[in-house]
Amino acid sequence: MENIRSASGENVDPIVLVELLEEHDADIVAQLNELDLETAGSILAELPLDRVIEIFDRPELTRAGDLFLELPDEFAGQVLKGMSADRAADTLRQLDPPDRTKLLGLLDFETAASLKLLLAYPEGTAGSMMTTEFVSVPSTFTVAETLKLIREVEHTRETIYAIYVLDPQSRALVQTVTLRQLIMGQPDQSILEVAPDREPVWVGPDTDREEVARLISIHDLLAVPVLNARHRVLGIVTVDDVVDAILAESMEDVQKFGGVEGIAEPYLQIGFIEMIRKRAGWLCALFLGEMLTASAMQHYSDELEKAVVLTLFIPLIMSSGGNSGSQATSLLIRALALGQLRLRDWWRVAIREIPTGITLGVILGVIGIVRITIWQKLGIFDYGEHWVLVALTVGLGLVGIVTFGSLMGSMLPFVLKRLGFDPASASAPFVATLVDVTGLMIYFSVALLVLRGTLL
Repeated sequence: MENIRSASGENVDPIVLVELLEEHDADIVAQLNELDLETAGSILAELPLDRVIEIFDRPELTRAGDLFLELPDEFAGQVLKGMSADRAADTLRQLDPPDRTKLLGLLDFETAASLKLLLAYPEGTAGSMMTTEFVSVPSTFTVAETLKLIREVEHTRETIYAIYVLDPQSRALVQTVTLRQLIMGQPDQSILEVAPDREPVWVGPDTDREEVARLISIHDLLAVPVLNARHRVLGIVTVDDVVDAILAESMEDVQKFGGVEGIAEPYLQIGFIEMIRKRAGWLCALFLGEMLTASAMQHYSDELEKAVVLTLFIPLIMSSGGNSGSQATSLLIRALALGQLRLRDWWRVAIREIPTGITLGVILGVIGIVRITIWQKLGIFDYGEHWVLVALTVGLGLVGIVTFGSLMGSMLPFVLKRLGFDPASASAPFVATLVDVTGLMIYFSVALLVLRGTLL
């Protein structure tokens, strides 16, 4: 048996090639993600073209753009042309402009123009996620003609489960027909006869991917068409692309919520400098914010000298306010992301969070007072002759701080979204830092009122 020549020009042992081909695409992708770029590229260059296309079409393949640069130019162009348009565009976005231009130059005019159209839309919009590979027919087609067309083009289309019926003159979208509705119809029926009576659901190219996901979810769609101003179909966004995008965004939101810039690469593949760059900015900002806490304590240094016992409860006070704020922020970010709330609903949230914060503060305040009382009565610690007032200070302080934390934690996502920022940026560390500073001011203000004339 003759050796098979790979795209790299090297002879490959047929036995080794068979072993590679027996692997599932997902298993090959997992192995490639663990290898350095040069080794991964050499392996890909030894596989058949159709198999490499399938591997690059999988969104879990990391460093896809860099891997393209490891392939021979002609082979890379063939792989890029064979990929689904949306995945190819996502891969090209990972590259610097010169490398992106080089790869686009390997393609025919039509394919390159299609990818350039997708690359022109901002990341995270329907236009950037859509694929131009969909099934469309004129409204004059019959069911039989439509099924015949599907059989002819199915291997070149992203999905055949939704068929888009267009006006034969203007090419505007008239209706959407599912494959199920199509096969239930009679062969000689018009395509419009089996179409639903309702207007088709569609989005514009600038629609945010979260809104696309919401529409697909509530209408139980497998794909949603993307229309331009003239109501012509630019492409479609499929449900699997939405799931991949939302998973990626969720990962980024989790990272932001922890005070880290979004990182797409696996942890072990992030360079040291990149890791420092992603983490140092937020950490420095939070450190500068915490300096205000030190300033607040300096402002109340005289009170601390007179009532040292108050310092024992500062960590308790600060953490409780930060925790309540983080809880509220988590709930609000999710509600905003799912479209359960709009910016105009901020006052309704505030009305809910104020009594909620007060109730939670009372619960924690009672626990704090009981704890101080037990420790005092059992002789575990002596809080002094005015321990009752100290306990009352801690209890009232917790009510004020938890209420403030809940209110601020719920309002920050609204403020950030109104300013055009990602609500996930209202991360737990950011909320905790804000509440720490104001919490100390609330705590010592309560202490001045309750302990005036005794310890202060």
